[in-house]
Amino acid sequence: MLVNNFSAGILGFGLAIVGFLAFGPVVQWLSNGLEAAVDWLVKLSLLPLLSILVEPGKVLFLNNAINHGVFTPIGTQQASETGKSILFLVEANPGPGLGILLAFTFFGLGMARASAPGAIIIQFFGGIHEIYFPYVLMKPILILAAIAGGMTGVATNVLFNSGLRAPAAPGSIIAVLAQTASDSYVGVILSVILSATVSFLIAAVILRSSRKRDLARADAGDLSAAIAKTEANKGKSSDVLQNLQEEGAAAGGELLVEGEEAAFERKPIHTIIFACDAGMGSSAMGATVLRNKIKKAGIDSVTVTNKAIANLTDDVDLVITHQDLTDRAKGQSPNALHVSVDNFMNSPKYDEIVSLLQSEGVR
Repeated sequence: MLVNNFSAGILGFGLAIVGFLAFGPVVQWLSNGLEAAVDWLVKLSLLPLLSILVEPGKVLFLNNAINHGVFTPIGTQQASETGKSILFLVEANPGPGLGILLAFTFFGLGMARASAPGAIIIQFFGGIHEIYFPYVLMKPILILAAIAGGMTGVATNVLFNSGLRAPAAPGSIIAVLAQTASDSYVGVILSVILSATVSFLIAAVILRSSRKRDLARADAGDLSAAIAKTEANKGKSSDVLQNLQEEGAAAGGELLVEGEEAAFERKPIHTIIFACDAGMGSSAMGATVLRNKIKKAGIDSVTVTNKAIANLTDDVDLVITHQDLTDRAKGQSPNALHVSVDNFMNSPKYDEIVSLLQSEGVR
């Protein structure tokens, strides 16, 4: 053990020297180049263009290198001279991530939609921005929403000449407000609000326009794969991302299983039955939940009722049961479309059913 420990220490020391001599100049050159680029953009009043590099870099886990390697040194120098710096907010602004997570909360699918509200708390108040990276990796075009939101936030701070006294670490709204310069509260708060609004609107359009296509894909809303990709980019596992995955699964955020979406296209839906052993209690409450969602969607031609599985007939269009009872329900109504849920009161599948009804023109 003694030999191994000393050998590891000596080897680590040697590799550190080699790394410093071999890669140190390259890293320093890149840092100086980025610093020169930032200064050039500042002089030309083109600072919002930084978001074109910063937002994709964040998703690829280059955020710390960009923020602490480039923006923090320059921002610290500016803050020592003027008392504040806008550069502290280029990467740390929680607005773009908030907007994307809000879009998934309202227009997402499956596990992503179920877990997004919890992710908002962690990202916006906890300042852990990496929690929204898997949502972008699920649909890479959403990086446009992040870029637009980031540019909006930077442009707002440029317009109001606002900034922070020191780096906001972590990048939560609490840390941002705590470091806001005394004359910059209006600009900083507006930069967060407007950046979140812009990223939300763009992300919402993207999610809504691709919703039907995503529903037809078996891997749509695969948050687990996106989390794995995010951890690969980070280079190690993340407790925050693993908790996000568990939260989404616990919320019952699965998509309608493959084939159910196609069944909607083959068979128009006009009668929906919630079925359980007794036909009362939880199935009645589930029927009420879905009935209200369908009513709010402006659909009047679909009836939603509840009954016991033993009383099911084969003339209904859609049967919703707890996942443990689906096989029994299929025996009673073999020609109906069957959807399984694990929670009658709060299943994301209800929203998918409403969306599919709307996409098929049911009114």
